[in-house]
Amino acid sequence: MLNKKKTSRFFLFLILGIFVVYYITPLYVMVVTSFKTMNEIRDGNLFSLPNAINFESWKIAWAGRGEGNTDTFLKPYFLNSLKIVIPALIISTLLGAINGYALTKWKFKGANLIFLLFLFGTFIPYQAILLPMARTLGFLGVSNSPIGLILVHTVYGLGFTTLFFRNYYVSISDEIIKAAKVDGAGFFKIFFKILLPVSIPILVVTIIFQFTQIWNDFLFGVTFSFGEHAPLQVALNNMVLTSASVKYYNVDMAAAIMAGLPTLLIYILAGNYFIKGLTAGSVKG
Repeated sequence: MLNKKKTSRFFLFLILGIFVVYYITPLYVMVVTSFKTMNEIRDGNLFSLPNAINFESWKIAWAGRGEGNTDTFLKPYFLNSLKIVIPALIISTLLGAINGYALTKWKFKGANLIFLLFLFGTFIPYQAILLPMARTLGFLGVSNSPIGLILVHTVYGLGFTTLFFRNYYVSISDEIIKAAKVDGAGFFKIFFKILLPVSIPILVVTIIFQFTQIWNDFLFGVTFSFGEHAPLQVALNNMVLTSASVKYYNVDMAAAIMAGLPTLLIYILAGNYFIKGLTAGSVKG
């Protein structure tokens, strides 16, 4: 019996190890390639380590080569993405929390229908809203601007944030809200003083989810912005696909790592909270 358990555990860890290697290998290749010179890339193999740590490709990916208008680098577009992500993240999370609170703790006629409409919005593909959103942005005069992309990501993400908070608030006792109402607390006082302080787990889930969606978005960015107003993922695509006589793979890899680093750091730092937040609203006391 003991040997059987040991054998099962061995094969379990073996399978897990194979999957780890499968997923880590591309990241390893990206990292080592970003520190190599072009001569090392041409003469060596894909998995060989660099002869020396060389940050030149990282500097070029971030600040360019100083070639004027033909130079593509990440710094200004990284800042563009921050200008888009932070406001869109805060607005969509706050509105989703208020929606979830209103749909669960302030029952009104048609609340279930409204929730179903929000739920339906989570199944609408990106491509389906491109044309109506383009017309809306044009009508509002915010096309090709950070404000336009903030609006797009807020509207598209609202269905998801509402769903997260609604499902979480269902597990919170209605008696607390009723007691607060008896004491004279209003809609927003109950929300900010009672519900929001106990919403940390689902706030973390929503922030991680929305940050990942907005930061990694390419389709909305390439559709609703161009030139100096484009977000980071569009600039990364332009950098990698730029036709040149020499292809600088080390610069492309460094740029790709820089673009993915914020999302990776968030998952590393808050990954445990993400799992706890996902399961917090599913268990009722």
